[in-house]
Amino acid sequence: MEKKLLTQAYEIARQRYAEIGVDTESVLQQMQNFHLSLHCWQADDVKGFEVQAGDLSGGIQCTGSFPGAARNIDEIRLDILKAMSLIPGNHRLNLHEIYGDFKGKVVDRDEVTVEYFQSWIDWAKENNTKLDFNSTSFSHPKSGNLSLANPDKGIRDFWIEHTKRCRDISNAIGEAQDDPCIMNLWVHDGCKDQSVNHMMYRHLLKESLDEIFRKKQPMMKDCLEGKVFGIGLESFTVGSHDFYTAYCSKNNIIQTIDTGHYHPTESPADKVSALLDFVPELMLHVSRPIRWDSDHVTIMDDPTQELFSEIVRANALQRVHYGLDFFDGSINRIGAYVIGSRSAQKCMLRALLEPTKTISQYEMAGEGYKVLTLLEEAKAMPWQAVYDEFCLRNNVPVGQDFIKDIDQYVADVISKR
Repeated sequence: MEKKLLTQAYEIARQRYAEIGVDTESVLQQMQNFHLSLHCWQADDVKGFEVQAGDLSGGIQCTGSFPGAARNIDEIRLDILKAMSLIPGNHRLNLHEIYGDFKGKVVDRDEVTVEYFQSWIDWAKENNTKLDFNSTSFSHPKSGNLSLANPDKGIRDFWIEHTKRCRDISNAIGEAQDDPCIMNLWVHDGCKDQSVNHMMYRHLLKESLDEIFRKKQPMMKDCLEGKVFGIGLESFTVGSHDFYTAYCSKNNIIQTIDTGHYHPTESPADKVSALLDFVPELMLHVSRPIRWDSDHVTIMDDPTQELFSEIVRANALQRVHYGLDFFDGSINRIGAYVIGSRSAQKCMLRALLEPTKTISQYEMAGEGYKVLTLLEEAKAMPWQAVYDEFCLRNNVPVGQDFIKDIDQYVADVISKR
């Protein structure tokens, strides 16, 4: 579409939103400060760069074998930069520990240091990007069904040491970028079938976490991610939502809301207001579960829209960190990055464009029909014109025009792998 038409459409949208008390220019500025944390593992199907790496295990899997997955650190960086060039705004990158720059050296997970992430720190500075981090407890000979909750002290100590080192790395990253690095801790620990030792496992996990968090790290932020179950661990999850809610609340730690980690009838959006009176901040891992934690690419579905709307309605924009966590190997992986990121942005934009103050006043006055009227009318407002303007101001393709860029990248780069 011609830029002139896009500009005209935005001007009409600006006026229509002004009529309901929404300043689109202010919203566009908020969107410019809305930074997603893109997940590096979408580019290579969660393989990482360990020399001794094996197949995925520990309750997760990636499905699909679409050609062109990144095979090394140079290819993954190239793919991430390409994806970022098609997403308006400036965004962070989220690393798992297995994505270190190991340079062909066998480095076990209890030996990792910031040395193996220095090139990532340098790369991030060169590309005006901030980094986040994750410990990696899965896909390792010592993973099994239990890591930090393992009754074998030797194995448990191995994973405690690994996680401590990941916190050291995160703090060093935060110091280097002069901005706290958010480190997410998720362990798959659980049981495939019936167990009578739930209390023991949870006590061990609590002890492990207490030891891990003993050292204060001023330039990183810890967050804990719970789950309903993992593949092969369906009967019991040690780090359940109840466990981590209690632990985070007691210890003033960020809690992670992963949109795929709840029962299908639960609303992740409802967790926002339930948690924020008790934990300092929230971390999001946004994906799309289909019947289970399947990590499909984020789209503008109702649960995602409700989640971002609730954050805005709770006035919690500065207390939430926005990470993505889908990994789909069945489609073009850069396309997945762009679709998922833009969809998350569109949900946030629509949330910011809602006349929440007016709706709240109607609700407090008991005028329920007016509440429903404005909520329904907001769905049909010309928000797309505002997002198109956001793309224009960031010099990225508007609408589906990014398809041409990705197809060209496939022809020039990915097809030669």
